[in-house]
Amino acid sequence: MDDEKITSSPDVEETISGERNGSAPAHVVKHANDADEAMKAFADGDGEPLILDEATNKRLLRIIDWHLMPIMCAIYGLQYFDKTTLSYASIMGLKTDLGLVGADYQWLSSIFYFGYIAWEYPTNRLMQRLPLAKYSSFCIIMWGMTLCCLAAVKSYSGALAVRIFLGVFEASVTPGFALFTSQWYTRKEQGTRTGIWFSWNGWIQIFGGLIVWGIAKGTAAHGSSIAPWKIVFLFTGVLTILVGIIFLWVMPDNQLNARWLSKEDRRLAVERVRVNQQGIGNKHFKMYQLKEALVDPLTWAFTLYAIFSDIPNGGLTNFFSQLIESFGYNEEQTLIYGVPAGAIEVVALLGCGYFGDRVGQRMLVASSGLVVAMVGMILIVALPLSNDTGRLVGYYLTQANPTGFVCLLSLISSNVAGYTKKTTVATLYLIAYCVGNIIGPQTFRPQDAPRYVPAEIIILCFWAACLLDLWFIWWYCQHQNKKKAEFRAQPGYVKLENQEWLDLTDKENPEFVYTL
Repeated sequence: MDDEKITSSPDVEETISGERNGSAPAHVVKHANDADEAMKAFADGDGEPLILDEATNKRLLRIIDWHLMPIMCAIYGLQYFDKTTLSYASIMGLKTDLGLVGADYQWLSSIFYFGYIAWEYPTNRLMQRLPLAKYSSFCIIMWGMTLCCLAAVKSYSGALAVRIFLGVFEASVTPGFALFTSQWYTRKEQGTRTGIWFSWNGWIQIFGGLIVWGIAKGTAAHGSSIAPWKIVFLFTGVLTILVGIIFLWVMPDNQLNARWLSKEDRRLAVERVRVNQQGIGNKHFKMYQLKEALVDPLTWAFTLYAIFSDIPNGGLTNFFSQLIESFGYNEEQTLIYGVPAGAIEVVALLGCGYFGDRVGQRMLVASSGLVVAMVGMILIVALPLSNDTGRLVGYYLTQANPTGFVCLLSLISSNVAGYTKKTTVATLYLIAYCVGNIIGPQTFRPQDAPRYVPAEIIILCFWAACLLDLWFIWWYCQHQNKKKAEFRAQPGYVKLENQEWLDLTDKENPEFVYTL
């Protein structure tokens, strides 16, 4: 590990320009001694790039998509289903059975994220040190078991304890999926793929809402030996355990141990991501990369965005059922009318992910989803109570809001290089996500029910702040790309051999180009 002092924000020019003639700085050469796992793929060869034609690349991409995307979508959808089960349960008898009063429900919603925060950094370090897929599988199976335990709680304190452990085990999923995406896909593919697996939040809102509606309808008609909300937790928990076992079997730790790829295809699968300039992983903690992450303006712009966007998310995720109910609908109508909101989220995420990658402007395209969401919240606030249909449409439009958050999540894959730096930025981003989700439910105060106008205005203000933050990140990345291009254009510039696999950070690698 290297303990070089970084005393100020690491500008690209300061980081890469050791010699003004364009040669590699001494510290970059030194850091290159601890290379990426990808180098193992070429240990038996001469280390030169393999020949990867367009037809082979497309064939590999189809194989990778077929094996990775379905299981990642299923797991990510179940993670969101887990989060929304509490909202569904809140109108199915949970509050009465557990004796929740005052702000108890808000804290039951928020406590999940205390466990998430506490374990976020340790889980990121473990993902770097341990086999990524196997550790992720363990966490998924344990989260399913913990969710089943919620059906057995008999008190508010018991529910709080279980929710804390749910946060602990779910802390690995999002950062792990960001790492998988950066391992297997090129930068031009990452925005679309992140949008695909994250969009299953929306698909689950569609299918999950129908499932919970069916449980509520069936138990009302035929009765049940346990409370309907307990059935929801048991169903979701058992399903998560089963899918976690499948994940353990299907998901490789990286290209080098993918059982569904031949030996030659494994090397080609590594070769195809050479263009990312960041490899597939490095098991060693590097102090200089941690320091660089902590003084990088992009790190804190990402972190601020996560807080700004997840205060609204924390409120809407846990109170959407009660919000729809406040429009004048009964319990069954509330469950079924929440379904179309998921479709809006799916369309927004898939559309922005695809077009962002297609036009090479991921952030600007993603900002359109925030604008749509703001229009929706304005409708909820401004329309009279009598216009329940208009306010419901406004709620549907708010579900386009995750486009910016997902865009930046994909940019952690694309725009942050150096494995220790990447896991550090992911940790801070998701800690901020937790902080936002802890604060969010508290904005929906009991005294503001049923309209919750102060919470709605707070949400609108934070989405406006998100827009400004996203536009700043776009400008900063564009500015840094120009500086790197000027450095590479110097007459004496020489690229290091296999520079893509040297686990250099985005700042110190002159060949690294930020995705916009």
